[in-house]
Amino acid sequence: MAKYDFDLFTIGAGSGGVAASRRAGAYGARVAICEERRIGGTCVLRGCVPKKLLVYASHIRNELADAAGYGWNIGETSLDWPRMIAAKDAELDRLEGIYKRMLGNSGVTVYEGRGVIVDAHTVEVEGRTFTAERILIATGGWPTLPEVPGIQHAITSNEALDLAEIPERVAVVGGGYIGVEFAGIWNNAGAKVTQLVRGETILRGFDLDVRETLAEEMRKEGVDLRCQTRVHAIEKTAEGLDLRLDRGEHIQVDQVLYATGRHPHSKNLGLERVGVQTDPHGAIIVDEWSKTNVPGIWAVGDVTTRIALTPVAIADGRAFVETEFKDNPTPVDHGAVPSAVFSQPPVGTVGITEAEAGALGTGPIDVYRAKFRPMKFVLPGRDSKTMMKLIVDRETDKVLGLHMVGPDAAEIVQGFAVAIKAGATKKQFDATVGIHPSSAEEFVTMTTPVE
Repeated sequence: MAKYDFDLFTIGAGSGGVAASRRAGAYGARVAICEERRIGGTCVLRGCVPKKLLVYASHIRNELADAAGYGWNIGETSLDWPRMIAAKDAELDRLEGIYKRMLGNSGVTVYEGRGVIVDAHTVEVEGRTFTAERILIATGGWPTLPEVPGIQHAITSNEALDLAEIPERVAVVGGGYIGVEFAGIWNNAGAKVTQLVRGETILRGFDLDVRETLAEEMRKEGVDLRCQTRVHAIEKTAEGLDLRLDRGEHIQVDQVLYATGRHPHSKNLGLERVGVQTDPHGAIIVDEWSKTNVPGIWAVGDVTTRIALTPVAIADGRAFVETEFKDNPTPVDHGAVPSAVFSQPPVGTVGITEAEAGALGTGPIDVYRAKFRPMKFVLPGRDSKTMMKLIVDRETDKVLGLHMVGPDAAEIVQGFAVAIKAGATKKQFDATVGIHPSSAEEFVTMTTPVE
């Protein structure tokens, strides 16, 4: 008779938890997973997927405007927002169904409800207890709201994805990737958008040229981007929501989105009871094998101190299974992880920034940068610029960082990320023949470093 009910019990059915559970089940392990909301987690239901669908929908406005430059005569158009939201919801339902089938096909038992750790080998779900040789925590993250008077009138990215109508006037508080993405969505959908950022500019932590270029392009698109500006209070009035800002300024809006950060979804999981270590923000501390300090308990995804990206959670989940269930020790290299911001225009980046190169003491670097109007915008006359940048180690010639702002940035940078991961040199970039005419070829034709 088996010592435990399951070989693996996963708490949280998002991307990381599902990936690990499916693979473990496919390897013959007895696996269970629990979820207190819907199967799919942040990326599928409250983040990447629905958000990008909204980006696609809103960006059609620019495509329609540019069509005239190519000789197309298009009549009056309008965005039926409720119909678009209904289509988005139908797609999320479809994806959730796929996730459920994939778990079932892998022999994974699914329990609905919040999982709480009782001890290093026991999980309680809605009053029922289950034992497992290994427990994997994959509960993800959750939006954070600051303590501001009137904050109850604000929404987070969770609610922003389900608005029944487009607000006529909307404030976006925060300059991270979620903030700039929703600012672009609502702006192109026809709302008057004011974005309020506490810092000097948007996208803190990204390369400065990326930050400045995107800010410039967003303002060209019509976003009222106000930096070094704080919200001191929100008051509901007969005219909407009144936001009190610095220097006694006020703005009136119909909706306010707070995109000021996310926190690990680690409260009330029983971590304190069993002694699982977390950092001051509640993120679970793990080693290179995703182990916590408590034998028998692992963690992957946004609930940990690692990079909060869906592909990282999936990679860590699969590596955990390879290590524990396949006798194939598989650490994950978290260096040079590519990422994208689906702003309008989008951002793609991999490797270090120019500022990081100096802070890390990598030695002398050469910086290559190009800024140009993409061919696609020439006939429409759109005043929109693409920016591309390379950070190169002068001594080794190795390309340390690659950054882009412009159409198809994510699609272009994904391919170049392979080269960066493989340790490509600037000489190898130069020896690669470009695809002409394309924006991507600029990355292999930049010959002169900037001063």
